[in-house]
Amino acid sequence: MTAAPRRMGTENSKTRQVLLDVAERLMLEEGYASVGIRRVAREAEVAPALVLYYFRTLDDLFLAMLRRRGDHEMERVARLLDGPRPLHTLWRIASHPGNALTTEFAALANHRKSIRTELAAYADRYREAQLEALTRRLAQTDVRLPAEVTPAVLLMLTNALGRILMMENTMGMTTRHAEAVEFVEHFLQRYEPAAKTGEESDRRRS
Repeated sequence: MTAAPRRMGTENSKTRQVLLDVAERLMLEEGYASVGIRRVAREAEVAPALVLYYFRTLDDLFLAMLRRRGDHEMERVARLLDGPRPLHTLWRIASHPGNALTTEFAALANHRKSIRTELAAYADRYREAQLEALTRRLAQTDVRLPAEVTPAVLLMLTNALGRILMMENTMGMTTRHAEAVEFVEHFLQRYEPAAKTGEESDRRRS
């Protein structure tokens, strides 16, 4: 006789969101190794069985965290890049220290294949979403980059430098960082200078 499929909690449940919030907080404060079914249950003041009602396994909990954060981040980035200074925005996104959760997931992916597969798929979607938003916005602005600096090249270089600076900062390594940041700031000012007050007013009236 085939066993009946196990009942699972709904994805839009408030309790499920609380459990994800708790797991995300633990990962940010103490690292991915601190996240476990019993620990999440204790922090959320629920029984471990309730956590398993919403997430069959610990991997399912991690995957739900990754997908929720990924969806939110793609929406946020697309919205930000639609602003008046896409180059400056791209740099802020790439160099922002708020990417600690992504760093934890990258470390976790070294030990869990399901997380590695999902993280790679998310990273591909995220990059394409960034590129689409950046390309569209650059076409709508007065930014004129050298022909060889395509939106894809700009995206890759910005993300790579921002990631290196962030990772080295977490290790306490800052050698030559100031020079790299100064170069970026000069590049941004050259190709996307701040609009003068009069010019900004004219644009608003037009």
